[in-house]
Amino acid sequence: MSRKVLKRIKIITVCCVLLLCLELIYVGYAVFFHRTESLYFDGINALEKNDQYYVTVGSNNDNTQHYEKAKISMYNQKREKTLERLYNVGFNSSFFGVGFDNDSVIAVGSYEKDEEEHEDLVRRGLIVKYDFDGNIIFEKDFQLLANSKFTSVFITEDGYYVTGQSVYKNTQVGSENGGAILVKYNKDGKLLWSKTYGSSKSAIFNDLLITNHTIFAVGTDEDHVGIICKYDLDGNLLSYNDYKYTDDLGFSGIIAANDRIYISGANREVGMVTNAMIVEYDFDCAYIKEVVYENKGTIRYNKLIIDEDNYIVAIGNLSTRKNSHSKTADTLNYDGIIGKYDLDLKEISVVTYGEDRDDFFTDIQLDNGNYLVVGYSSYEDGSYLSKYIHYSDALKVLGVDS
Repeated sequence: MSRKVLKRIKIITVCCVLLLCLELIYVGYAVFFHRTESLYFDGINALEKNDQYYVTVGSNNDNTQHYEKAKISMYNQKREKTLERLYNVGFNSSFFGVGFDNDSVIAVGSYEKDEEEHEDLVRRGLIVKYDFDGNIIFEKDFQLLANSKFTSVFITEDGYYVTGQSVYKNTQVGSENGGAILVKYNKDGKLLWSKTYGSSKSAIFNDLLITNHTIFAVGTDEDHVGIICKYDLDGNLLSYNDYKYTDDLGFSGIIAANDRIYISGANREVGMVTNAMIVEYDFDCAYIKEVVYENKGTIRYNKLIIDEDNYIVAIGNLSTRKNSHSKTADTLNYDGIIGKYDLDLKEISVVTYGEDRDDFFTDIQLDNGNYLVVGYSSYEDGSYLSKYIHYSDALKVLGVDS
């Protein structure tokens, strides 16, 4: 089985100069780029690996119209690129989640299908199945309300469980049929069922996990409320809980260990200040406890994993002001962070990446006893490029690949 977010997790909007804005979700942790005419970007939103390949998904704008295009890349065990494909359908698009299914890859995200959607700045949820040569086996879109996207995928023997969002625009009349979405497809791409939860204006599921024959989906509802929902495998809601208060993205990543659920996100203080957070729940969605990492700035954990020694390793982002006397957005400095905790949520170590350029961490996977973190970084020419950072189990940087 394979999870994903977007997994989420955190979502980045490029506007003029590329200001960080968590959306996904997605995510929302998952990471979302909004097109700009003059800025080149190439970002990774999610990472997955198996015994043969690494696969990443995201988007770039390397085309004459500078549209954002969903991108999938695969690498062999020597980290040599074996394929790269752009999803050249419609207008803007991005992938937020990915997973392996035997000899194929499932990517999920969103896209603008036609010129009307492009002009209205709305998208459809998108799921695409590729073979290892990059050929499309099937492609399906999804839209309950005007603005829809898929954020993560979990692959089982009988199909694909996908999370995301379908919400209405401000000009639409309210509906009970939208909000955070959980859907299931069979292996041929047929939609079997869909479920919604929460506000049809803002709710979103950023990530999901299937364990003990149940589905756990996490995200946000509205007013900075994090949500965890438990479903059976047919999509029937069994229990739920919410958390007050988080940031706009809410809960963005989820893992399970020792009959406990651990969720990544942000704890919101006064105003927009947040601290990175991991929250522990039991399998009935009952709150147990949390751990918060504080720093000078706005900070959150986007994704997390359990390593081979049963430690929780979480990655996220920190933003601080370069000049405390200025209140303009262009004085913000962005860094990636990585933290390690035991299963009792005792902090082992938290490290800031801290290069001079802006760095964003979006996903993490175990890699031969170490940790492989993906994301993207800014450069002097104003571009944003994908990045791979290899950490030891002691959170020391072993190497960086662009």
